[in-house]
Amino acid sequence: MTGVSPDVFDQAFRTARTFNAFSGKEVPDALLRELYELLKWGPTSMNCQPARYVFVKSEAAKARLAPALAQGNVAKTMAAPVTVIVATDSRFHEHLATQFPANAKAGELFAGNAALADSTAFRNGTLQGGYLILAARLLGLDCGPMSGFNADTLNAEFFPDGRYTANFLVNLGYGDPVANYPRGPRLDFDTVAQIL
Repeated sequence: MTGVSPDVFDQAFRTARTFNAFSGKEVPDALLRELYELLKWGPTSMNCQPARYVFVKSEAAKARLAPALAQGNVAKTMAAPVTVIVATDSRFHEHLATQFPANAKAGELFAGNAALADSTAFRNGTLQGGYLILAARLLGLDCGPMSGFNADTLNAEFFPDGRYTANFLVNLGYGDPVANYPRGPRLDFDTVAQIL
């Protein structure tokens, strides 16, 4: 096998876990900027980059987030050093003239087609959220992704103009394995894939 060290595969995938508890160690703003500088290089269709990120750190911001959370997610999210709201920008196409120079008029495909813009934003924004998790793990952070929240409540609080829409949340920090569930199995290749 060629590529990176097996330890990197472990850190990014094989031994990485979804964390429900974190140590009290702070995640500095400089590390969050470094996280973005790494994840931004992940590919998206037409380089559309529709994901938007809100890093919820302060007590005031957490208080705004709490009412949107499912009851089972409140305590762990309030205790996490950072919670990232991974959202999508419904007007991502306004940046395509500069971000996709291969076709400076690509934005026109989406400007008059809200259904195409929405599906493209959701698909690629979700992909970018996956890049965020991998980049965070490679930078030594642990992650707790979740979808247990009321999107209408969250969007009304954080994105009242309607341009952005929350997709999912990711708690970030330095994980404490005390609250980890036993590792679940993964489906085998023949169950989920085929080679044609």
